[in-house]
Amino acid sequence: MTQELADLRMSILEGRYADALAIVDDLESMGRKGIIRNIKSFLIRMLIHLIKNQIELRMTNSWAASIRDSVIEIQELNLQDNQTSYYIKAEDWQSLLEECLARAISTASVEVREGYYTPFQLKNMVAAPQTMQITQELLNLTYQHSAIDLPDIINEYLTQLPGGADWKSGHS
Repeated sequence: MTQELADLRMSILEGRYADALAIVDDLESMGRKGIIRNIKSFLIRMLIHLIKNQIELRMTNSWAASIRDSVIEIQELNLQDNQTSYYIKAEDWQSLLEECLARAISTASVEVREGYYTPFQLKNMVAAPQTMQITQELLNLTYQHSAIDLPDIINEYLTQLPGGADWKSGHS
């Protein structure tokens, strides 16, 4: 990015405004890609813990924290600087969810039941539509609630998942 800024500076100083605008467009694209990459990272982290919850039929405080914190980070990253628009709109998650679920299953195979299942086995065990629906519902909360209210709302949502009631009562 340092080279791009130097090129931008030189283009402006030399009056090559079309070149400068092209560099600005490239910088915007690089920034967007970086944000999407970070969102994907948190999405995969959330999916790993939702997969563990689905397969092991329990919720731990650690898993709940990872899911909750991932959703909160996604909310923060997804909101553009203007505070009114999003990098990923609520209706545009499907392809990203599919991509991230495949990666999450492979990674989760190392963690579910202490690595008992291979990625191939785990892929056949995961109820992908259900996992995608839960993930989409959690993501939808980021469009509907403030950052202040979101943690409590996510916690309450997690009590509806397998083992969530036990987790809520401290018996996980």
